[in-house]
Order: sequence, then structure tokens, then C-alpha cells
Amino acid sequence: MRLLLVEDSALMRRVLRESFAGERDIEITFARDGEDALEKLEQFQPDVITMDINMPKMDGLTCLAHIMERRKTPVIMLSSLTDKGTAATFEALELGAVDFVAKPDGTVSVDLSSVVDELHRKIRSAYDASASRRTREARGIAANRNAQQETPAQSRRLNLARPRAELLLIGSSTGGPGIVQHILEQISGPFPMPILIAQHMPPKFTTTFAQRLDAACPMDVIEVTEPMPLAAGKVYLAAGGRDVVVNRKFNRIMAEPVPSDPQFPWHPSVSRMVMTALDKIDAKNLIGVMLTGMGDDGSTEMAQIHQRGGVTIAQSEDSSAVFGMPGKLIEKDGATVVLDAEDIPEQMKRWLGMVAPIRRSKC
Repeated sequence: MRLLLVEDSALMRRVLRESFAGERDIEITFARDGEDALEKLEQFQPDVITMDINMPKMDGLTCLAHIMERRKTPVIMLSSLTDKGTAATFEALELGAVDFVAKPDGTVSVDLSSVVDELHRKIRSAYDASASRRTREARGIAANRNAQQETPAQSRRLNLARPRAELLLIGSSTGGPGIVQHILEQISGPFPMPILIAQHMPPKFTTTFAQRLDAACPMDVIEVTEPMPLAAGKVYLAAGGRDVVVNRKFNRIMAEPVPSDPQFPWHPSVSRMVMTALDKIDAKNLIGVMLTGMGDDGSTEMAQIHQRGGVTIAQSEDSSAVFGMPGKLIEKDGATVVLDAEDIPEQMKRWLGMVAPIRRSKC
């Protein structure tokens, strides 16, 4: 793997170099700022790029825009935990960055020990996803088109309205924020149930994300920072750095933030969210949507929704930044249907009777 690390701080460059000292299969080149990065982009032709946002001469956002135009490459942003840093991170994701890692101590962080493992995982995940996509394109294979062959029974099921559904659950990670926003933007009119989302993010970032979604989407979007009842037609986003669990009190479905549990490696945990929903709600009354992301968070639990009579969607590999989570759901025979990201809102509305069912020929 050819890895380009764009960082203006000499101290940070040293810390990053040391963190990759044992990675024998990675060739590393550094760039001091955005201008230097664009030169290295052509000379080094990296497979993956990590980039700071705040840099002299040319900042990370401007550089990222040029990279997406000149030689589209997976880019992971190194972000500060300031309000300005979180806002800039979402701008980077909209420009085409695949993911981000939050620096624990702000713009210049000597102690990266708490995020080095995360950084390495995300770099390798971005590289693997990019390599897989290039292989498919070279072979002319449309991934996932044959992941599940529709039987006549499945075809009927996909168009079946589910008026009794009580809760729609969305699990998302790497590459997910833009897909989540797209899904919510496409839902217009009264939505007959609440939507609860677990998007892997650190603290502060989910606050900014909820605000951006609320401004962009027809439905109200609320960050779950305290126990709250779930109301139809509203979207609830799990708070970063914690988990969210589903409860039932006085016959009302509740979402409650809880401290993260070490047995669940990603947070907010999709597994924990879906597990607690299954404990309080009949699976037949749940809809699960698994979006792009590395790892397998939530795949076992969301597969149970499908296997117990509910319905689930797995995002297709072609439209996923990283096919870990939806891929694992498919492997576990847990996906009712596999769809490109752009087709997910339509299927959700079809299940809920918000659009007319597709008429199929008897033959």
C-alpha cells in the first residue's frame, strides 16, 4: 500500500512515522501542506491519503476538492474536536472524504495512542475497499447483483405494506453520513413510525451531524442525549461516544443513552441498539437498514430481525464505501433485499404503504 500522510506539523509527522514503523507492507510519503500534497499525488500516486484540515498555504478542504477532481483517492481526515473542526469534517465528507479520525488533543496531538489503532484500521479498510472496487471494475462484475436471487415469494414480500411496524433502525459507519442524509431527505409526507440511527462517531460529532440533518431533512432530527419517548415522524440519532438502547415504559417505546460497553467494540453500537429493540418489540414490527461500514457491528442482531419475520435492507457493495457491515449481514442470511443507496428510501416507503406497490405480470 502506498500511503500519503499530509501533515504540516513536524512533531506530528514524527509521531505518525513512528506509529507505522512496524507496518512492513506500507510505503509512506509525507506532504507538509496541501500544495505539497497535490505534487505528491502525481509523483507518488498513493492508494490512501490521510490529511489534516488546518494547514498553511492550502488547507485540507481545498486540497481534498482538488484531489477528487484530479485523481480520486480514498482520503481520511484528521480532525480536531473543536466546533469548527467538527463542521469542517462534515464538509470534508460531503467533498468525498471516506472517513475521519478525531485527534484527542486538538490540532497538534503528541499522544495519538488512543486513536492509532482506529487510524490504522480505517486506512486498511479504505485500501481494501478501493482495491476490491478496482478488481470488480477490471473484471466488469456488478457486485451483489446475484447476492440474493429473488424468489416469487420474496418479490411479493418486498412490496408488502407493513402498517404494524413500530420502529425503523438504521446502522451506519464509514461512508454513512452522506447516505443517511440522502435517505432522510427522500422521505416526505407523514412518516408512520420513528427512526432510530446508530452512526459510529465520537462525542461532539453527532451533535453537529444531528443539526445538519435537522436543517436538511423534512423530519425533525434529535440527538438522544437523555431518555426520550420515540414519536412517529421523527428521527433520533444516538449520541457519539455512548450507546443507545431501546426500552418500553408505560407502553411507550423509549430511546435511552447509556455508557458504552467494552463488549461492543464500536460506538454507538448497532448491535446493542438492535438487540434491545428485539427484546422490547416483536421482530415482525421492526425494519432494519444496514449501511456502509467496516466490521460486523449489528449484523448478527439485524439478521435476527429478518429471520424472525421482520424485513431488512443491506446496502449494495457497489454503493458502499466499505462493505463490511452490510456484507456480513448478507453472509448471515439476514438481508431481505440488497439495494443501492439511492433505492433504499423507495423500498422503505413501499414497505410502509407510502407508495403504490409494483404491479408484476402473472407470467
